[in-house]
Amino acid sequence: MQPNTLKRRVFISAAIGLPLLSVHAQVSDLSDAINKAGRQRMLSQRMGKAWLALVHGVEVTSAQQVLDKSMALFDRQLVELKAYASTPDIQGTYGKLDTAWSAYKAALVGTAPAREGAAALLQLDERVLALANQGTLQYEAVQGKPLGKLVNIAGRQRMLSQRMAMYFLAARLQVNTAVAAAEVEKSRAEFVNAMAQLRNAPQTNERIRSELELADGQWVFFNSALQKVNVVSNNSTKPLAEVFMASENLLTVMDRVTSLYSAIKT
Repeated sequence: MQPNTLKRRVFISAAIGLPLLSVHAQVSDLSDAINKAGRQRMLSQRMGKAWLALVHGVEVTSAQQVLDKSMALFDRQLVELKAYASTPDIQGTYGKLDTAWSAYKAALVGTAPAREGAAALLQLDERVLALANQGTLQYEAVQGKPLGKLVNIAGRQRMLSQRMAMYFLAARLQVNTAVAAAEVEKSRAEFVNAMAQLRNAPQTNERIRSELELADGQWVFFNSALQKVNVVSNNSTKPLAEVFMASENLLTVMDRVTSLYSAIKT
């Protein structure tokens, strides 16, 4: 194993549990609510990614850990966000999300991951993502400050990192291949544009700027791996493992960035 590959694997072994470590026991304020609501979006995609990795038989141990920890964190944050919901509209969104999550969770653990169930799983995933995004936007609107929008944008980058990886794995599994490849490209463009927004925001301090530079470095590797989305599968799992690992590494950095924006007090 090459030294740089070993370094990436060490990084991912730490990354798998990192989002769990940065979570408070309850929602502390509206910025924290936006952060956690946005993290639910990411988790929806991360669970789908891990499930598809298991279908491929790629990074099996890591993928199972990611799936298990992400499900536990989604459950916990959903309880916190429902309890913190301050308006009937937000309460309604999280009631619907609870129902959608129950269906998605049943698909994730009800049967062993298999290609035959992938299309249905992705549909359930999209419903959870849509509602989690709605809740995030609602919390942002209640706060009504530019900083809340930055927390949302940074948090959405976490989701996009996982969405690109998930749909890369779906495309290589030949599940709705054209749609999956298009989702990778769409998410890539959104990610690049949002990074520019974050870099140019007046609230972006030197600490955050340093983390964004680290994210840029991780993005180079991840983006390179994603370029192989339309390559015909040749029984090699290396491109799949590279995408899985790179998405985890990028997620780790962007989760820190989001938390740093969330911690700014105005």
